[in-house]
Amino acid sequence: MSAGEPPHIVVASVVEREGRFLIVEERISGAPMLNQPAGHWERGETLIEGAVREALEETGWDVQPMHLLGIYHHEPLDLDYGFLRIAFVADALRERPDHVLDDGIERALWLSRDELLAARERHRSPMVLRCVDDYLAGRRLPLDVITHLNPPRAAR
Repeated sequence: MSAGEPPHIVVASVVEREGRFLIVEERISGAPMLNQPAGHWERGETLIEGAVREALEETGWDVQPMHLLGIYHHEPLDLDYGFLRIAFVADALRERPDHVLDDGIERALWLSRDELLAARERHRSPMVLRCVDDYLAGRRLPLDVITHLNPPRAAR
């Protein structure tokens, strides 16, 4: 690991319906980029709560994580820090069409793996396609491999 900051912890959701994946189109330094619904895990929430929150904020979809897909580490060459992504396999529950998306988010899209592959130069990171490929390979871990030792927020 570089001498820069420690990696940022992010939560992400891989959501698939009828062969298409829920993808976020966002502006990064003015360029349209593609990513799964993902963002920084916030203090005081569980990893699952963070994944649900980020999916809603970025796509307007309520999702329910069903499995842990994996933990991914990536250090972009142009940053002083990397990312530790905790990725979930989630079901789409319902869309909230009037939900205001986070700043910088253009729209939510449903794309096939082939469409994602054709747009590879627009992926926010190599984790985008890797997570889809791991999902398609059948990787699934039970959610109970994650243990939070703090009491739930309501009990604090």
